[in-house]
Amino acid sequence: MPPARITLDVFSDYVCPFCYLELPELDAVLERFGDEVNLHWRALELRPDPAPTLDPDSEYLHDIWTRAVYPMATERGMTLRLPKRQPRSRLAHEAGAWADTEQVDKADTLRRALFRGFFEESLDLADTRALVSLAWDLGLNGGALYEALVDGRYREQVLADQRQAHALGIGGVPGLRFSIDGEHAGILEGAQPRRQLLLAVERLLDATRSSHAREGSGSDQRR
Repeated sequence: MPPARITLDVFSDYVCPFCYLELPELDAVLERFGDEVNLHWRALELRPDPAPTLDPDSEYLHDIWTRAVYPMATERGMTLRLPKRQPRSRLAHEAGAWADTEQVDKADTLRRALFRGFFEESLDLADTRALVSLAWDLGLNGGALYEALVDGRYREQVLADQRQAHALGIGGVPGLRFSIDGEHAGILEGAQPRRQLLLAVERLLDATRSSHAREGSGSDQRR
């Protein structure tokens, strides 16, 4: 019997520190379960135009970083710095969608570089030339990315992700949507501890295996 397949859609935003902090936890899921889990990144802008962006030096940001972001970063062995800017993130999402389609083998590299660039070096995620320069630095086709961004080639895909998130009732990021064979199986919102993620996947796999076993038993009896 082939392994059960769980799809994990990760609705996230490049300006969300908790999405970046979830990376090692998601890596642990893939390392533990391998081909039994398919992981897909989806776009969900926290503050799409025309919603106002945050003041990078606001009391709100300093407070949440002090109370939650820095402690979690220390716990997960990551380095984050409060960015000096709070750009809109749609272009970065379009760049990620482009890589997922046209530079598949480097898509994960670009995704991590976008997160790292913003949370460690205050990369301007709304600057087309900055995104293209990053792509060239990573060995991707920066010229092709520039054309895709200027043409808005992947804008509808980004918007479609966001419509799906809203239809699912996902209001916070990261939003983790589990499904089995295309059937909705649950949602978790916010940065989840590794143990919680591993348990969630293990329970879904156990339920799937039990279902397959019952179906196999029923088939044998019918014979």
